[in-house]
Amino acid sequence: MTKSMTEGRPFQLMLQFALPLLVGNLLQQTYNIIDAAIVGRVLGTEALASVGASSSVQFLVLGFCMGMCSGFGIPVSQRFGARDYEGMRNYIFHALFLTGITAVILTCVCSILCPQILRILSTPDNIYEGAYQYLLILFLGIPFTLLYNLLSGILRSVGDSRTPFFFLAFSTVLNVGLDLFCILVLKWGVAGAAAATITAQAVSGIMCLVFIVKRVELLHLSSKNCHVKSGAVGTMLVMGLPMGLQFSITAIGSMVMQSANNGLGSVYVSGFTAAMRIKQFVMCPFDAIANAVSVFCGQNLGAGRADRIRKGIWEGLGISIFYGICAGLVLIFGGRTLSQLFVSGSAAEVLDAAAKYLRCLGFFFWCLAILNVCRLSTQGLGYSGRAVFSGVMEMFARIIVSVVFVKSYGFTAICFADQTAWVAACCYIVPTCFWCVRKVSGKISAADV
Repeated sequence: MTKSMTEGRPFQLMLQFALPLLVGNLLQQTYNIIDAAIVGRVLGTEALASVGASSSVQFLVLGFCMGMCSGFGIPVSQRFGARDYEGMRNYIFHALFLTGITAVILTCVCSILCPQILRILSTPDNIYEGAYQYLLILFLGIPFTLLYNLLSGILRSVGDSRTPFFFLAFSTVLNVGLDLFCILVLKWGVAGAAAATITAQAVSGIMCLVFIVKRVELLHLSSKNCHVKSGAVGTMLVMGLPMGLQFSITAIGSMVMQSANNGLGSVYVSGFTAAMRIKQFVMCPFDAIANAVSVFCGQNLGAGRADRIRKGIWEGLGISIFYGICAGLVLIFGGRTLSQLFVSGSAAEVLDAAAKYLRCLGFFFWCLAILNVCRLSTQGLGYSGRAVFSGVMEMFARIIVSVVFVKSYGFTAICFADQTAWVAACCYIVPTCFWCVRKVSGKISAADV
């Protein structure tokens, strides 16, 4: 099930790796779209606003979980590329150990602070109760989110992107079925949507665990691997925390932006929520390609193949930018039509808001392609700390637009906050990425001598 990316054509290897990941991401976002469509069509636009009112804080917490687990996979992929399998298993144990501690801390803190978080986000009173129920259930499911993301990340680090896809596909179908059951049959409202999500996430995580135990002997830990070592803990934290914080730092800017948007009223909250579901769907290829480039860079760094690292990054950029231009055109000309998946045609104001947000997004969508590939390539090369600063620039850009311009320009400012953040982050991460490539190339050359 494992696959080395240190030999063969980079384009073909990355494409083979990215396709299952892409389809899995599309399935996940398809569920998110169906989930929002069920909530919006069955429960109404206020319920849709309840689900979307806390999307930025969901991204902050759950994004931290996903980013940290991806960071833990970098040392695993490097050791796998170097064929140091004992070192790889040592890192896997430490990843499990640190993830367990994180699960306990995050679940307790986030659940307790849930009401304060919603107040900070300026959640309108008419949707507060639904937003609270939805967010609390997601927080209680953090351990399951961490379990799936860690185990699927480990499998991807050793070149297996197909198995996590199969489990994700199953959980997506299960998720839709549970959504319909919890909302239509049990009448649980938005709480039913959250319960369905967490249950499906738990099933996919458990399936990954059973698969590794039954089928992937290479990843089995022995007693000599199961000892906490300060050096390994430090390495994992240096890789995992910056990637987790990068998501969280970016999300802080999104929280400020969402708070500003929430203050504009439930019409704009509903429009923003519908548009965000579409945005997340069309972003899936960016994530798949960037993750493929990151794993490719990590394995070839471990193997000492600097020439392949450079070639992989350039080819990844070419694919991603081409897609970004095509997707941007779809958002510009088809945003309103796509938004009708979530909102009935009678809610004209909500549809207008969603279409405007997507249209403005489309003109700069190619910029996100450059940002994702360069950022994850930098992380894959082991410079997670430098990649974090691109998230800091995104955060400040969103905050400035939200605090300074929303008062004067209203929802129009919200429509350009993401693009401003992407351009600001690219100004830093692009030169940084290629500086990192030169740096590791020099180290590899020196080691060969």
